[in-house]
Amino acid sequence: MEKGKISNNIRKLRFFQNEMTQQQLAEKVGVTRQTIIAMEQDKYSPSLELAFRIALVFGVPLEEVFSYTLEEHKK
Repeated sequence: MEKGKISNNIRKLRFFQNEMTQQQLAEKVGVTRQTIIAMEQDKYSPSLELAFRIALVFGVPLEEVFSYTLEEHKK
């Protein structure tokens, strides 16, 4: 099975949400600031529930926050 990559627009959405801080977002969705940092740096993929909570905070569809692409294997 091909490996996929989850990327996100969290940082951009925070900026457009009155420059919401990482800490403010973390408190709203019930995680630590470090978790938000890791997601923004594509070092952590959230659970489906957390992904939906983040989308709800921003008031946008899940697809506007997260995207999934398959990585091609080099031979």
